[in-house]
Amino acid sequence: MPADTTYLELSEDSGSAHKFYEVTVDGTDVTIRYGRIGDRGQVKQSSFTSEDKAKAEAAKKIGEKVRKGYAPAVIGQRQPRSITRRQIVSTRSTAKIAPVLWRYKSGSPAFGVFVDGDVCMVGNEAGLITTLNHQAEVQQQFRLPDGVKCIVADDGWIYAGCDDGNVYDLSGKVPRLAYRIAPEIDIYWLDIHDGVLGVSDANGGISAIDHEDEFLWQRPGRGSSAWMVRCDDNAVHHGHSAGVTSYDWRTGKELWHTGTRGAVLFGWQERDTVYAGTSARQVTELGKDGTHRQTYQCDAAVFSCAAAEDGRYVFAGDSSSSVYCFDAAGNRLWKLATGCGSAYSMQYHDERLYIVTTDGSLACIDASEQAIRSAVDGTVPQVVDVKAPPRMAEVAPSTTVEIVHDPADGIVVECVEESGRLRIRVVSSGYHHDWQVQFPKGIRENGTRYVVTGIREASRGGFYRAYGDIRRLS
Repeated sequence: MPADTTYLELSEDSGSAHKFYEVTVDGTDVTIRYGRIGDRGQVKQSSFTSEDKAKAEAAKKIGEKVRKGYAPAVIGQRQPRSITRRQIVSTRSTAKIAPVLWRYKSGSPAFGVFVDGDVCMVGNEAGLITTLNHQAEVQQQFRLPDGVKCIVADDGWIYAGCDDGNVYDLSGKVPRLAYRIAPEIDIYWLDIHDGVLGVSDANGGISAIDHEDEFLWQRPGRGSSAWMVRCDDNAVHHGHSAGVTSYDWRTGKELWHTGTRGAVLFGWQERDTVYAGTSARQVTELGKDGTHRQTYQCDAAVFSCAAAEDGRYVFAGDSSSSVYCFDAAGNRLWKLATGCGSAYSMQYHDERLYIVTTDGSLACIDASEQAIRSAVDGTVPQVVDVKAPPRMAEVAPSTTVEIVHDPADGIVVECVEESGRLRIRVVSSGYHHDWQVQFPKGIRENGTRYVVTGIREASRGGFYRAYGDIRRLS
């Protein structure tokens, strides 16, 4: 008997939903595929003891979706989301070569970079995220469904924005779906702070989404091509063709706007300042009240920038495959060639400048004073080319969760349905049982209990955030 497939879609004019749900019954097996319209989606498979039970389960699932507004549809009639990828016409630098210690070639242009005391991560246009240690050894690889926009950290969590319109939590062993972004938003950049996601788009708009993946607010913005968004305790800082605009994170009220010379092509922030790399060959430093503090002059359009935590050094990467370092007074200390293309993004950590580039490299540059002096004199170390071990597993996002029978020392949470939405509440004692828990989207099942490594209160209060491994409690 041939398999029986039911395909449903839910697409709302507001953009809050643009999803499909497909149920296939093949004998005693039920396969459910779901996700954003135009994406491959995620798959769950179940087996039953009889065909009648399989059909009953399928009918139940379809009924649940129909009651939520899903309707029969034809695959392919609705268009997938728009995707804009950053393009740099990268030219060769005429400067002397930077002291690159090691270089890992990811295989396609790389946009995402994250570095802390333990790891270095690179995410590329092919959706591959590679984690290395500081000894330049490849530790792990994730494979997302589409290209990586950026990698951002929020307290102890690491997230990757993806061209499929989703944001994935990379903090565990398996990528988990954390946020879904409305399909009409052509994502340019994103940032997350205390669970609040800020997203900038091709039209110059800016959106804020809360920890439960619900819109806080959306604004059209003052310019176009918004390549900068940075979030902090008080505001969402938005860089676009007309400069930098800051909005209250709760309400979206404009706090200030400062024009820049040239369009903003990248943004960075420290505690009291934001930095905007521009098409006018500058990095502009602004206070978080919008006041101009400093200008750092480069020789070509600036597509990436970063700073030391104390603002002692400011770094920039241009379209001519050069990287720069300035002091806080705006004086250029050095300009050197990357040797591996123009930097799409960068991060400074412990006297090292990490860049991800147009040729797909993650390069570690020794930015210590001695190494730079030697490079300016023409002496650089031999670059170590790092390769991933053969046949290394590329872990994809998954809805599969390990089943345990004893919570041991973990925290128990439960999935409940409230007003048509699946929420997570803490069951274990010692917590606010009426607070929501930020928890991956794709694994939530009504009435199911889970064991998580830990629960932390959000710094602003009012909800919890699950971290570590997640297991299903039977």
